[in-house]
Amino acid sequence: MKKIKYLVLVLVVAALVLPMNLFSQVFKFSGGPSGGTFQYYASAISTIAKKHDVRVLAASSGGSVENIRTCNSGKSSFGVAYSGNVFEALHGKLSKDDNKYENVRALGFFYGAPGQLVAKKGSEIKSIKDLIGKSVGVGNAGSGAAANAELMFKHLGLWDKIKAEHLGYRGAADAFKNGQLDAFWVFAGYPNAAVLEVALQEDIVLLNLWEDLEASGFFKENPFYQKIVIPAKTYSGQDAPVISFQDAALWIASKDVPDDVVYKLLTTIYSKEGFAAMIEVHKSAKEMSIAGGLTGVVTPLHPGAIKFWTEMGVLK
Repeated sequence: MKKIKYLVLVLVVAALVLPMNLFSQVFKFSGGPSGGTFQYYASAISTIAKKHDVRVLAASSGGSVENIRTCNSGKSSFGVAYSGNVFEALHGKLSKDDNKYENVRALGFFYGAPGQLVAKKGSEIKSIKDLIGKSVGVGNAGSGAAANAELMFKHLGLWDKIKAEHLGYRGAADAFKNGQLDAFWVFAGYPNAAVLEVALQEDIVLLNLWEDLEASGFFKENPFYQKIVIPAKTYSGQDAPVISFQDAALWIASKDVPDDVVYKLLTTIYSKEGFAAMIEVHKSAKEMSIAGGLTGVVTPLHPGAIKFWTEMGVLK
């Protein structure tokens, strides 16, 4: 009995004296669907963080909009989301959802996510307007891909004229190869793994999107989008550059994540070694930098991020 009491006393004293180890806490990082760029980022940060005594658990999810909701509720500590979705969520402007998600904070910029609309080469589909009556994979329900697809097609008056299928990238790629889809939509960094896989087995084309959307006034209504040129040869058989648009993929967090955890992770990931490790996982991480760390951020920053970006001289 005396030994037990002594052991309890030792444990209590240790708990009071020893500093809290960040590794004793687990922080859930919601990524995205299998095969999507979001999931690569979540997994990479999870791996890097553990080497620096912060335990981050990468988890798959539906994507951008779902990540905003789970970070807002505290079910996730971190996530990846598109700047446009974060802005709309903050102001109660998400599709079919007028709730205001005010507990989400931005941490930094990851990469630009371009819209990629894939069809089969030699088909009658030459532009987005040729998709009337066609089956189109638009992304998982609740994902940023699906939200952006709906926004785009609705603006052009096509949403009710296509057969929208809510499938993740890999599911859409398989359905496309099997002839169950006429086209599929990817809203992620290039090269995308699902599109790479399809291009090795099918002759594909990426549709140019910028001209039709610009003429329709789409970018005046949605100023957070930017013009992007996807270089020729990004995918097998893609002989010419493709002009599309992109949104900024941001690292987000729940406002309740401790400031020191956010600061430590930002210091680790946005370092020379962190950048190198991220690029090894996905080439789109080449866009990450200190100077461009707040690209596309139009919503409140986490206090830990304010401290970091102020020290880096990015935030004035």
